[in-house]
Amino acid sequence: MVENRTILLIDDEPQIRRVLRASLSSQSARTLEAASGEEAIEILRRETVDLILLDLNMPGMGGLATCRAIRNGWDVPVIVVSVRSSDQDKVQALDAGADDYMCKPFSFNELMARMRAAFRRSGFATDTAPRKISAQGLEVDFANRKVVAGGKVVRLTPTEFDILRYMAGQPNKPIPHKRLLQAIWGPEYGDQIEYLRVFINQLRKKIEPGVGKPVFITTEPRVGYRFVLPEVAIPLSAEPETVADKDGLMEGVRI
Repeated sequence: MVENRTILLIDDEPQIRRVLRASLSSQSARTLEAASGEEAIEILRRETVDLILLDLNMPGMGGLATCRAIRNGWDVPVIVVSVRSSDQDKVQALDAGADDYMCKPFSFNELMARMRAAFRRSGFATDTAPRKISAQGLEVDFANRKVVAGGKVVRLTPTEFDILRYMAGQPNKPIPHKRLLQAIWGPEYGDQIEYLRVFINQLRKKIEPGVGKPVFITTEPRVGYRFVLPEVAIPLSAEPETVADKDGLMEGVRI
């Protein structure tokens, strides 16, 4: 899955970059390295990158500022890798535009699984999703990846957009946690309900008209979520839904 992919490593620790470079190179991935956010932005301006591994603790432009700068200019998947493990740190990273969050130390096989999931999402296409939806307070153009909520253009991360697109393909129906997790992240994420809640909360903050009273993404207690739309806002859909294929895990060293 990572063969011939270009991975940008952003970390001020040379040893971490060296271990990651060796591990990814063993899987035939191409790696680029940056020791700071400023250096990473310069690389992105001249190179095409498939995925970014980003540390938070860096001098100069910190990890969160770097993530925001990346998200403002590029749609490349960003996985944060950090020693910070609090929920607040994770939420801040997701708010800044990260697609995933891993705590150091982590095993290489877990990293590979997260990267495979990110690659699946970046190429994710649910044919059941309508081309557009238009409801009071929310307009989404899926073809052009444009979201307008409350009359204002809203920028979603790639993962948030894929969650919205998947749910829009099954409007007004309860979607179990497990099915939504596996459709977006892959089979190995079926039990990560708290992980899903973080992303749903972030998505609600961006598209819902009010805080604490969701109109579009409602909770189905002990089941999952429901994407609520009036019938007139739902154009015809196409093919049945698909669930991401399962890839085998790679054995590796701990980082």
